[in-house]
Amino acid sequence: MARRTIPSTGALLSASPLREAVAVHGRAAVKAAIHTAQADARAGLVSGAEVPGAVLAALERLGAQPVLNATGVLIHTNLGRAPLPAPARAALLAASGWTDVEFDLATGRRAPRGRGALAALGALVPDAGAVHVVNNNAAALLLCALALAPGREIVISRGELVEIGDGFRIPALLESGGARLREVGTTNRTTARDYLSAIGPDTAFVLKVHPSNFRVEGFTSAASVASLAGCGVPVVVDIGSGLLTPDPLLPDEPDATTALRAGAALVTASGDKLLGGPQAGLLLGSADLIGTLRRHPAARALRAGKLVLAALEATLRAPSPVLAMLSADVTSLERRAVALAAGMSDAEVVESIAVVGGGAAPGVRVPSRAVSLPERFAAPLRAHRVVGRIESGRCLLDLRTVDPADDHALARAVLAVAAPCR
Repeated sequence: MARRTIPSTGALLSASPLREAVAVHGRAAVKAAIHTAQADARAGLVSGAEVPGAVLAALERLGAQPVLNATGVLIHTNLGRAPLPAPARAALLAASGWTDVEFDLATGRRAPRGRGALAALGALVPDAGAVHVVNNNAAALLLCALALAPGREIVISRGELVEIGDGFRIPALLESGGARLREVGTTNRTTARDYLSAIGPDTAFVLKVHPSNFRVEGFTSAASVASLAGCGVPVVVDIGSGLLTPDPLLPDEPDATTALRAGAALVTASGDKLLGGPQAGLLLGSADLIGTLRRHPAARALRAGKLVLAALEATLRAPSPVLAMLSADVTSLERRAVALAAGMSDAEVVESIAVVGGGAAPGVRVPSRAVSLPERFAAPLRAHRVVGRIESGRCLLDLRTVDPADDHALARAVLAVAAPCR
């Protein structure tokens, strides 16, 4: 290709729409994309006329890419776990500028950080004497170890020494905070007596961890929170998934309110799972213990930022999108699937099974409906930011995890790839 057909960097930067792209992505990022496209043109991979489009396409791929989750996994860790409700998205935008995160507009003085989010969380779980928010649930557990158990023992069941993903393990997390673990019971059975016989002068607290990403079936038993509540040391319960109150759709999933009423001194949970909020660690329980955690020096390192606090507050005041997906009527899912598959010879509506995911409600299988396409559709659909799942040699688009408002966008993506796939 003649080099004279390749637009110069200056010409590209001065022309619309790349001129406007500089304001969005920054001059350095735009120039880097231009140089890459020019190199591709010199190598004959694109024509000179295609260089501006190649630059724009590269810029669109910068940052997190929004996708449609058609996998049937409600809390998909690889896709960012829970989708935020609309009020939380609006709150993020509002909080992106100046905000009163630590300022009282009435008095003109400094105010408690994130007081709106804390008030909203406390209102939903009135059994908690106080609440606190850190940047994720692992941070909540780490803060408990740092503040309550440095150089002391945490009593925990062997069946609850879980790995939480990406190679991180609860025992290593707690030990990194200076605590020692006292393991009790066995993998499949741990009784209240096992805990009580291990408690001594060096015990900081008893820890109950919900093994949320696996199940042990058969000859099993576990001590209840109530059976440990009078053991003489605080009982800390990591419920994991962030369910604040009992939900009839998830009868076996632990929740913060029930744990506190059973005698837990502290409950830790995630904000971005069943609650449907941003990544956050929730701490609920005794006012004295929450105060100790909040005053620990590490609390500053683990604190939530203004964007998290704004999104969390809005989430706490809005219906959970995860629970809305979970409760969607199968009849409505089938009607949507039929509409999406209409007019496509390669598509059919099939029964599907959705799961909660994200380490929540293991074993819960939720009846759903999906549009089944040939497996060859999967890759081009991902290029259109639609993620389905491969099952039995077919690409399934499960509508339980697709917001009805996104049905048109999903249909457009399927139609866009249908002709090339034939």
